[in-house]
Amino acid sequence: MKTDIYALQRGASDFRNIPAVAEKVAKYNDLDPKSALRLRLLAEEMICMLPQLLKYGVGSFWIENKVRDYELHLKVKPDDELDIDMDKVLSISKSGKNAAATGILNKIIIAVEYMLNENAKIARDDPYAFYTMGVTDDPMDIMGYNGSMAWSLLSYRNNMETEEDSTEKQEQWDELEKSIIANLADDVIVGIKSGVVDIIIKKRF
Repeated sequence: MKTDIYALQRGASDFRNIPAVAEKVAKYNDLDPKSALRLRLLAEEMICMLPQLLKYGVGSFWIENKVRDYELHLKVKPDDELDIDMDKVLSISKSGKNAAATGILNKIIIAVEYMLNENAKIARDDPYAFYTMGVTDDPMDIMGYNGSMAWSLLSYRNNMETEEDSTEKQEQWDELEKSIIANLADDVIVGIKSGVVDIIIKKRF
């Protein structure tokens, strides 16, 4: 099943359709009340990112599922000329301590900003930033982003598990434990194809 695709205009502020779509999908698929609530909460987490992401262009949203596997999709098509302060983005990713980088949702937004900027390749000179931000160098198996960058919440979590214990690691784990999206979603994937960014929240009920 795939819902209608809902257009999201640049600078939009009314996102009532998104939780309504989640509720409709839950009802259509006869999800139990707990699963229906989780699907709605994931939709609301996506809404939290939209004011920042729709500064860069127009978007589209839909939900689809195959039996028990559900995906919430958000596409952002950037304007021809973007106003992204990459110095700020790179500074945030390298330090990992800037207030703007705290929280899982903000890390997703920063991953998007990397990919929206035509100079994102300069980030490859900072492997540590990619490692800690959850960007994978081998995204071939992730939603078909062959030969391009992809960010994965699951990759971020797995990389965290292999890090040596430190105060920073404990802070990152605390973020994961407090994050709604990190606790409810099986994975969140950010990828780019033909200049359009995809954000996909995956959940099996």
